[in-house]
Amino acid sequence: MTKAAGRDWTDLAAVPESGTPFDPEITRYLPEPARRWLGHAIRPGTPLSPAALLHMRGRIRLGSWRAFRATQILRPPHGFVWAARARVAGLPVRGFDRYSGGDGEMRWRLLGAVPVMSASGPDITRSAAGRLASEFVFAPAVALSPTVTWAPVSGDRARADLIIGGTAHAVTVTVSPEGALTELTLDRWGAPEGGAFGRHVFGARFSGEASYGGYTVPAHVRAGWWYGTGRWDREEFIRFALDRAEFL
Repeated sequence: MTKAAGRDWTDLAAVPESGTPFDPEITRYLPEPARRWLGHAIRPGTPLSPAALLHMRGRIRLGSWRAFRATQILRPPHGFVWAARARVAGLPVRGFDRYSGGDGEMRWRLLGAVPVMSASGPDITRSAAGRLASEFVFAPAVALSPTVTWAPVSGDRARADLIIGGTAHAVTVTVSPEGALTELTLDRWGAPEGGAFGRHVFGARFSGEASYGGYTVPAHVRAGWWYGTGRWDREEFIRFALDRAEFL
């Protein structure tokens, strides 16, 4: 990572050592699917942690599907840094995606020196903010933050509106009868298929769960553009398994 991205990582990880213990009673005013999810995702008495450190491995579509490993600091609504490594033509590619301080950026290098991709600016920032909104489910305590408001959608769906960078992002989550997350969708800013930037359907599908430090989160994720449509097959771009999570 660059020095600036490293500072962002340190800042996002600098959170209070402990939070208020979770009491399921505080979810009583939320839509029923949200209550069901949070009662399942957070063990009573667990300190409410505003940030998560995630370790993952999977496959990402860079032309073709390629294996990767990554570590991510995630603190909605403030930001994230996702640092990953993969191989292209047998050569190592390392880089990061980030959103912090109201700015988004992507920077990737081959052999640690040759630029592969660098992008920033208003469109990248808006897209990164949407990514941050969609990933709040990996830091479940954030769902109880004043920056998130909830609305019912149906018996198994609820909408979370997150304010990030002064803009509201509406994320709809689907919750199983047992309380597990099964999918989420949102209209996210981006340019799928290399087209013009705009708001397009983005979604993730979850399977399996893993528990760490009193939190239960999805263990396997598939995500991409045009979720739930016939275009999903060519615009799904990441599949990963969570190896470990720490809550800060």
